[in-house]
Amino acid sequence: MLEHLLWRSLLRSGLQQPSVLRRVFSGCLDLARPAEMNRSRTQIRKVLCVAEKNDAAKGISEILSGGRARRREGMSKFNKIYEYEYHLFGQDVTITMTSVSGHLLGVEFKAPFQKWHSCNPVLLFDTEVEKYCPDNMIQIKRTLEKEVRQCQALIIWTDCDREGENIGFEIINVCRAVKPNLHVFRAKFSEITQNSIRRACESLIEPDVNVSDAVDVRQELDLRIGASFTRFQTLRLQKTFPESLSNQLISYGSCQFPTLGFVVERFKAIQAFIPETFYKIKVIHEVEEDVVEFTWKRNRLFHHTACLVLYQICMEDPMATVTSVTSKPKSKWRPVPLDTVELEKLASRKLRISAKETMKIAEKLYTQGFISYPRTETNMFPPNLPLRPLVEQQTHSPSWGTFAQRVLDQPGGPNPRQGKKSDQAHPPIHPTKYSSSLQGNEGRLYEFIVRHFLACVSQDALGQETVVDIDIAQEKFSTSGLMIIERNYLDVYPYDRWSTKLIPVYEQGSQFQPSSIEMLDGQTSPPQLLTEADLISLMEKHGIGTDATHADHIETIKSRMYVGLTADQRFLPGELGMGLVEGYNSMGYEMSKPNLRAELEVDLKLVSEGRKDKLSVLQHYIQKYKTVFMESARKAKKLDEALVPYLGAAQVIPEAEQQDLEIPQPIRKCPQCGRDMVLKKKREGNSKFLTCVGYPACKTAVWFPDSVLEVSRDDGVCPSCQPRPIHMLKFKFRRGSLPPIMPLEFVGCIGGCDETLREVLDLKYLRQGEEEGGEQGETTTFPPLQGPPRPKPPRPSNPRPSLPPVPSRTLQQRPPPGGSVGKDTGSDVIMCNCGQTALLLTVRKEGPNHGRQFYKCSANSCSFFLWADQPSQQGAQQSRVPPLQTPQPPRPSLGFGTLLQEEEEEEEEEGRRGEEAGQTMCNCNETAVTRTVQKDGPNKGRTFHTCSKPREQQCGFFLWADENMPPPGGLGGFHGDREKKSKKITTDNSANKPPAAKKARTCGICSMPGHTRVTCPQR
Repeated sequence: MLEHLLWRSLLRSGLQQPSVLRRVFSGCLDLARPAEMNRSRTQIRKVLCVAEKNDAAKGISEILSGGRARRREGMSKFNKIYEYEYHLFGQDVTITMTSVSGHLLGVEFKAPFQKWHSCNPVLLFDTEVEKYCPDNMIQIKRTLEKEVRQCQALIIWTDCDREGENIGFEIINVCRAVKPNLHVFRAKFSEITQNSIRRACESLIEPDVNVSDAVDVRQELDLRIGASFTRFQTLRLQKTFPESLSNQLISYGSCQFPTLGFVVERFKAIQAFIPETFYKIKVIHEVEEDVVEFTWKRNRLFHHTACLVLYQICMEDPMATVTSVTSKPKSKWRPVPLDTVELEKLASRKLRISAKETMKIAEKLYTQGFISYPRTETNMFPPNLPLRPLVEQQTHSPSWGTFAQRVLDQPGGPNPRQGKKSDQAHPPIHPTKYSSSLQGNEGRLYEFIVRHFLACVSQDALGQETVVDIDIAQEKFSTSGLMIIERNYLDVYPYDRWSTKLIPVYEQGSQFQPSSIEMLDGQTSPPQLLTEADLISLMEKHGIGTDATHADHIETIKSRMYVGLTADQRFLPGELGMGLVEGYNSMGYEMSKPNLRAELEVDLKLVSEGRKDKLSVLQHYIQKYKTVFMESARKAKKLDEALVPYLGAAQVIPEAEQQDLEIPQPIRKCPQCGRDMVLKKKREGNSKFLTCVGYPACKTAVWFPDSVLEVSRDDGVCPSCQPRPIHMLKFKFRRGSLPPIMPLEFVGCIGGCDETLREVLDLKYLRQGEEEGGEQGETTTFPPLQGPPRPKPPRPSNPRPSLPPVPSRTLQQRPPPGGSVGKDTGSDVIMCNCGQTALLLTVRKEGPNHGRQFYKCSANSCSFFLWADQPSQQGAQQSRVPPLQTPQPPRPSLGFGTLLQEEEEEEEEEGRRGEEAGQTMCNCNETAVTRTVQKDGPNKGRTFHTCSKPREQQCGFFLWADENMPPPGGLGGFHGDREKKSKKITTDNSANKPPAAKKARTCGICSMPGHTRVTCPQR
């Protein structure tokens, strides 16, 4: 309304130029928006606040309510509800504070694809996923839906990182599903302290959808990649090594596997290490009780003779001359502020607490208000963060309170040594209040964080270092001593060592006789196995995971038994872990290397910053990992071979099961849903069919006739058919099913350009299956897969023979309306409905009509039928035929033509026809009934005709309904269902409709009409 009034007033004032209008209108709206926003905020009377955990909700409520919050139970016994009044949006409002427990929603495949054996794992890269609420979160979700109904605004108090932002949007979606016009705000805070929480209330912002999108991309990719690879390698290796892995889950993750790769790489480096012998000279000088060791400036030599010569020279003239004595101040730097990675590493090294447990304890300390947010990449304190109050809180401690007072009294007060990293979101990890009641690892970790904080805001340790250089026969040696002058931060930080080293006083130019000169030998040593701190450093260096997920990935490879720990807590790869890494590396894809995942982490950061599109990044990496997956599945035997040395001999998988495990390669895109179409083996027999990978959502399929013995994918791609690529297929036909001039093996294209294949196979157009319950089964023909028919393209690169062209059959048009039909006047020639001479045939099937002759259309373009011994019926039949219309010219074929049928079926089918069009007659010369196959199997749901009499009186007549019905217009169809189904519907007025035209049936040997292969003269 406001915009409409502004626009009308501007038009009246004469400001009608668009550019002027836009500038004035935009400026007015900018002025109007704050006022409108303030009016909407004044309507807020009750606010729902949601934190990420119950402890956080409790702590925030105590701060905002001044300890006067009223607690009540929610639907989840773990997530309480706190109510209190607070001054917000310039007015007093009622706050309802509750919490979730981490992610409220999960990501999962849709129901048909959730079971392990539901589909080929490669389909998991393309199938749809959905967000759902896990069972253990339903009560929390119901609490939110109930509480938000009485509220006008929602404030998100989740952790201020990527995961927290995504959890916030999950909460928003649940609440807005109940109340769409809800006002939504975001509170930004880094610690649960009074200043931080009240400051967050005064500066509410909008949630950042870009940050949430980055998490959505990661979640979906982790699901698709992890599920596909995990199912593939678990199902395969359980069958290949049943004794070792029959009950083992062999998981895969795009972060977990590179993490395992670091451990395996270090272990293999140790195995491949070849020690080398080296030689060095050491000089010892004993002065009273002090023993001084001088080290050789050359350090060491790997050539024994060279070192021996130098040693002998020194022994010939062993007098040592002091060439220089230098003394200089030396400092040991205090630590930089703690970020997440450094906390994990130092806790592992100094406290012997695993990274997983460290983060769990730190999260608890944060929600209880003892430390700041523990997931941060920042190691420099912002200038606006007051450090003095934080230090003053620690003066109450009997252990480090005295040192904290020293920090306050030092010149300049707390002076932190700054790092170089900042995520612009959270400060470094630091204590927010003093506690003396924490016990166990919680107390140890809290003490470490406090001591580290006090150390980094104090001063460096100072000392004086003296370096003495000597000369023996022109060979240089040196030693050093250290005198610590001020320990400073070392007094509160026992995790660092800096010891005094005393040496005698030497004067420049003086000489002395060494106590001994020795030539020693030694060997180079291999690198050590990785510690957890080393592994975290490598993950951070190569961009594997984030500071918040490093511990989870390490814990996963431990729980899967891919790695173990030695007595000194170093990682040792297990047999399964070694085999998996070696197997995948041997395929050519170094999946244990960090490159692929590191690229993804960079793109996820760009998505969170709004510099890359969510969907484009998602599709790019789905296709990238799908390509890797398909190659890995194709080379799966290398995985078996790599595991044999560790798990013993592999069990041979039967060929049938081997084919089930193999990933079919795409032939073409499905014209119905756009997914890949692949060759799959039928449940019964060895024949294959072409099907869409989207089954059961998409039922598009191509069924090859029984005359096709083998069909497989060729590497060649059709140069003309669209959409590309459409791969060529290798066909092998049954002997006798093709004319003698045609080869039994050839390569053809099913995209539509291969006219020969269109004549040989009944590959029909794509159409949807008939819907049950409808009045009449409708067939939907999909758009053409290519343009107008083109001449068959040459394929000179294909050495295999192609089929020679089949003689074309011209379907003659019907006569114009009013033309003569039936018996030709003035002659005894029988004419069909097309105006052509009818063909005389004989019923060969055993039954009451055996040996009886009948007439039918010679071109199969109409449904003309007449018993030869009842010529009077022609007139009756003619009377039932409506006036004929000029048919439309046949549509250009899109690549699929007629099936070579057994010619005996042609006569049998015609012999079964009754006197009335549209009816099927059994051997008793009575109308047959139509029934449906109910038994499970390939024909389930297929309709057929049978005798209508009781079972004991039946004549034995049987006919598939879909074999009795000609395709519309004489053209085939590309079935959109797994079973070939066709419904023959006979209505009361069916006799008034023109019978459906049929294509001419030809001999199976010479392909000429007019006779069958049984009576073929070339037989």
